[in-house]
Amino acid sequence: MSVQQPNDDYLYQEVLVSPMYLAGTGGTAEPSFAPVAHWPHHYLDDGPCQLVITSPDHRIRIGWYGDDFDLWRITAAEEASSSTRWTATFNHSMPPEVVVGLTTALASDYAEADVYDGNGRFLANPSMYWADAVRPLIDAGWTHGGGAASGTVEIVAPDGQAGVLIDNRRYRPDEEAVTLWAGPRGWGTRAEAIFTARTPSHLIAATAATMVDPAPVVRERHQIHREVAHLVSLTPVAPSTPQAPRAPTPLDVRRTAVTQAVQRAARFPRTAADLRVMAARSRTSTAAQTRSGSPAPALAASPSASASTPRRSR
Repeated sequence: MSVQQPNDDYLYQEVLVSPMYLAGTGGTAEPSFAPVAHWPHHYLDDGPCQLVITSPDHRIRIGWYGDDFDLWRITAAEEASSSTRWTATFNHSMPPEVVVGLTTALASDYAEADVYDGNGRFLANPSMYWADAVRPLIDAGWTHGGGAASGTVEIVAPDGQAGVLIDNRRYRPDEEAVTLWAGPRGWGTRAEAIFTARTPSHLIAATAATMVDPAPVVRERHQIHREVAHLVSLTPVAPSTPQAPRAPTPLDVRRTAVTQAVQRAARFPRTAADLRVMAARSRTSTAAQTRSGSPAPALAASPSASASTPRRSR
């Protein structure tokens, strides 16, 4: 007996995914680029990097490697031609809604920086306190995980499906120091964001803050990895439906009557002189009918040549 497979309509149905950090990339990186959409874009034809978005002075670089394991590689330097000060990488399972936390903070830091002084918060030294980099996670109730190696600290989400590993055994500035992760271990299931030792603490915290955002994200069902599907909540995106008409209120009825009266007056305008002429015709017609016993002509009949023709106001 064959097993019935879900149809395409079901697989491509849009759903709200929660928690967000298990939603995967969704097949697009656009949300992560939104905060820096006004920065120069450089599209590359050769090599694994397909797109580089730079700050106007080229001190910040956001590389997109669409066909690689690490999809985003974000760096900052003191000058456009100087060596990299710090690096952040996000792999192919990391939702772009997490990356946007970092790009938003970078766009804000750059807007406040003085290019001629070569400063900027995005070049600040990291805090000497490791907790400053993960404060949003601690405030959200993430707690110390067990089994962390000596010289490291691990903070884990209440559901056990996300966490951060802080390595305090640093020997060189370019060594990996902080790793945000989500999902089971394995290809296509474990999302990771890795920051080197000199990454400013507030930039890591901005990224971590998106991990605890309770708002769900939109994905199609087939974009959720089968080994993650049982760990997330999927709610179909309800199509918008027109509301049923409600019964009119007394105020609605009065407003409608006024509107109709105004419309009638606009179609049949009369001046005060017009109304006096019409009244005089009516009295004359009534008197003639009394004397002759014949019916009076209808008001709708054409007036005689000697009578004044009613004017229509413009």
